[in-house]
Amino acid sequence: MPFVIIAIIVLLVLVISNIYVVQQSRAYVIERLGAFQSVQGVGLHIKIPFIDRIARRVSMKEQVLDYPPQPVITKDNVTMQIDTVVYFQITDPKLYAYGVEQPMAAMETLTATTLRNIIGDLELDQTLTSRDVVNTKMRAILDEATDPWGIKVNRVELKNILPPADIQSSMEKQMKAERDRRQAILQAEGQKKSAILIAEGERESAILRADAEKQAAILKAEAEKQAAILRADGEAQAILAVQKAMADSLELLNQKAPNDQVIKLKSIEAMQKIADGKATKIIIPSEMQGLVGMANGLVEGVKE
Repeated sequence: MPFVIIAIIVLLVLVISNIYVVQQSRAYVIERLGAFQSVQGVGLHIKIPFIDRIARRVSMKEQVLDYPPQPVITKDNVTMQIDTVVYFQITDPKLYAYGVEQPMAAMETLTATTLRNIIGDLELDQTLTSRDVVNTKMRAILDEATDPWGIKVNRVELKNILPPADIQSSMEKQMKAERDRRQAILQAEGQKKSAILIAEGERESAILRADAEKQAAILKAEAEKQAAILRADGEAQAILAVQKAMADSLELLNQKAPNDQVIKLKSIEAMQKIADGKATKIIIPSEMQGLVGMANGLVEGVKE
């Protein structure tokens, strides 16, 4: 009886010890008698004691490998240090477990050799300015090479590119010269634009002055024209006033029924106005000569 109890207890311990839970984003590779049996995912599982075993516990999350700087030689024989970062994910736990021995070491070696091959086809300047090209090529090559290992390479980044010290010094001098050249070009362009703006301003000012002088001349001519018109209007109105006065005078004379002597006297006054002290000769009709003589006699009598 005690033996049976001990056997039951041992059996329970064995069963309980072979019950396990696979967590989220993980997978277990199970072997039975040394051969691949299955891949167990998330959940509660039990394995046969002494027959089944967990060969490998695999994380299905995306992982990051940061490799130390690797010495590489460019096409123009410049040695530099480049460190890379690889982002990968295990997609097939069976291939990962049985595809290659020490997958992480194999990944590191493959990354280093691929980097040397790609950089060896590029010159120094191309290496420094073509990171995206290098990243894309490395990702494609590594993804294809690691596919039989159950690994998918999602991204590869060149973390740092460190040229030799003398190359860095030369690059800094080159960049300084390039910055000085750009500064000189910017200053020359600024002076050119300033000169253009000044010339345009002077041209606009000259155009405005010419327009102002033209407008002033037009206004002056208009003023003189208006003044001439007003003077002509004034003279015309004066002539009309004189004529109207003469017409009114004649009308009054006609109303008073003047005799011939008065008419002759008025004619003489009119002739005096016509002469206005400017005429040298005045022709008097014969019928008015007697009247003129009589008028002169009267004037002389008054003087005596």
